[in-house]
Amino acid sequence: MMKILFAGDASNMHNTLAHALRRMGHTAVVASDGSRWMNTGSDIRLVRHPGKWGAVRYVADLLKALPHMRGYDVVELSGSIFFSLRPEKLKHIFNYLKRHNRHVVYSALATDPTYYQACHDGHTYRYSDYMLGDQPSPYVDSDEYRAQQQDNWHMPLMQQYHDHILTHADGVVACLWEYYAAYRSIGYKPLAYAGIPIDLTELPFRPLSQEPEKVRFFIGIQPDRTVIKGTDRLLEALKRVSDRYPTLCEVEIVERLPYAEYTQRMGNAHVIVDQLYSYTPATNALIGMAQGLVAVSGAEPEYYEFIGEADNRPVVNVNPMIEGDIDAQLAYIITHKDQLPTWAERSRAFVEKHNAAPVVAQRYLDFWESLD
Repeated sequence: MMKILFAGDASNMHNTLAHALRRMGHTAVVASDGSRWMNTGSDIRLVRHPGKWGAVRYVADLLKALPHMRGYDVVELSGSIFFSLRPEKLKHIFNYLKRHNRHVVYSALATDPTYYQACHDGHTYRYSDYMLGDQPSPYVDSDEYRAQQQDNWHMPLMQQYHDHILTHADGVVACLWEYYAAYRSIGYKPLAYAGIPIDLTELPFRPLSQEPEKVRFFIGIQPDRTVIKGTDRLLEALKRVSDRYPTLCEVEIVERLPYAEYTQRMGNAHVIVDQLYSYTPATNALIGMAQGLVAVSGAEPEYYEFIGEADNRPVVNVNPMIEGDIDAQLAYIITHKDQLPTWAERSRAFVEKHNAAPVVAQRYLDFWESLD
């Protein structure tokens, strides 16, 4: 049996893994801020509040917690910024974790310098959050991009810090095909793909017994991430299509809900509208599919081929580079709503096969055990 520490979390991913690993007999501890407003579970709570005193308290809490982050078989880091500190301070935390634990492994689960570089190299992706072909995406020209200081990803300080982690980490595990492709493009080893874990015990399947009178669309808004996720364009298309078919569909828009309430509200819909610039269905799409929703998201051939799925491809892929494609795909769902019961079953089956938490947890275990 293994003893694992998850340093940081994102969209409940590490917390879900921890629960699955405990059911398998392992010891798993999560040290995180609860994925910010999502308020997900953690064993060591580390929340940074605004202002100077919030920063001081956070550092004090982290220093107090560090002795409890020693003696693990594996420490799994939640990306580059696994705790809410600047790179020069996080480097010391990383060195401490490396010194006092057997293995330190990096979870590629968000933007970092390697992914940022791949988005701009002109050959890893056909499109990305940052580029559509050889042209900048809408995100690059947005206030959101500037507010999030995205140019920092290729600054020397950030690159040096990231290189330090990759040089001394024992390996990288990617949760999406996009992140795997980024690390593969630089020849990083050891490298593995695991996928995003979904706890099916918390997300009961809600099958449709018959065609609904109205198609209920669900879309979640993150105000600081609408442009990078393409939610702005997806919502505009939803509004246009719902105006065309006012008697056949309705749209629910939610913003910054805690995870438990978010999944409950989502479960009342038929279709989850998620990301535009992705090649892979991510957490939102997968927790919807687990409940039997149709996901409108990214699911490109590269992804299906990579995971070896030739038969069940239930995600409605929207292409950001084809004019009118979003409207056409949404309209297709409405005008073929008699297919929703079958679609729901295929969605659930897909998650059970590829993203059920025990399946993903076993991939992590196999990778960690290969490091010895």
